[in-house]
Amino acid sequence: MKKILITGGAGFIGSHVVRRFVNKYPQYQIFNLDALTYAGNLENIKDIENNSNYTFVKGDIVDESFINDLFKLHDFDGVLHLAAESHVDRSIEDPLAFVKTNVIGTMNLLNAAKNQWKDNFAGKRFYHISTDEVYGSLGATGLFTEETPYDPNSPYSASKASSDHFVRAYGETYGLPYVLTNCSNNYGSYHFPEKLIPLFINNIINNKSLPVYGDGNYTRDWLFVEDHAIAIDLVFHEGKNHETYNIGGFNEWKNIDLVKLLCKIMDGKLGREQGTSEKLITYVKDRPGHDLRYAIDASKINRELGWKPSVTFEEGLERTINWYLNNQEWLQNVTSGAYKDYYQKQYS
Repeated sequence: MKKILITGGAGFIGSHVVRRFVNKYPQYQIFNLDALTYAGNLENIKDIENNSNYTFVKGDIVDESFINDLFKLHDFDGVLHLAAESHVDRSIEDPLAFVKTNVIGTMNLLNAAKNQWKDNFAGKRFYHISTDEVYGSLGATGLFTEETPYDPNSPYSASKASSDHFVRAYGETYGLPYVLTNCSNNYGSYHFPEKLIPLFINNIINNKSLPVYGDGNYTRDWLFVEDHAIAIDLVFHEGKNHETYNIGGFNEWKNIDLVKLLCKIMDGKLGREQGTSEKLITYVKDRPGHDLRYAIDASKINRELGWKPSVTFEEGLERTINWYLNNQEWLQNVTSGAYKDYYQKQYS
């Protein structure tokens, strides 16, 4: 029975990956390591918490001795590393927190894997999940490829770029068997409501303002989280060692166009007159270092592993909205006092 460690498995993307691996691979023992910070929520994975091949471990990847002991105790065959601080606005507010988790935490995992596996890397794999934001900002045309030079513009993307470089360095220096993926913006169920789509769904439900940065013309590529989990599964099992794969949704949307579409769908779902939610849109001061456009060329993973998105953006958004409307208790549980204080500070 293979032992697989998934870090950040109580978070948004991580919970979908944990669920997929636990259900699809009963022959694996899945260990979910999460510090349960504001974005980590055990409610995200309560449907599989009693499965015999699943174990939850509460702990912080920044704790070096804890990570070393965990690897010695379980001798993992593989690592899927998703644990990260990921919100750009928070990184501007507290960049050192992102260095600690995204850089030092990744280093602790790399060292523990290297020391535990030593010179016998057969059957082992370290999978590092990263972001398209490490590539910086695109103009009106062009796509990020696996060969695009790194050019991070925020403390968040700089911390992720640093962790990517260390993963590659451990591959070159020590022969550590790794794969690395850079993904575009994810959306779907169990997403903490600080990111655009779940934040605005929650605000529309509660008739609160919809804060749009700048002129709203920032463009992002959107990837349905369940499609991302499928891609992660494929890369972990079939990707080539020391290779990078970009994962994108082929869905570019300007923020303001996405928000207006969201308003239109939500008005229909909530039985409100069309245009009601759009009146909640409020343009707020732009954030520093705001990248104009992200767009991923995902042809490599399609060509080599046969992956492509299974749903259109409209289909995925419809499923996402339905989930939040049907799980408003979950929304209420995660919008804690600490979250409201941060929201007030960020958007007041």
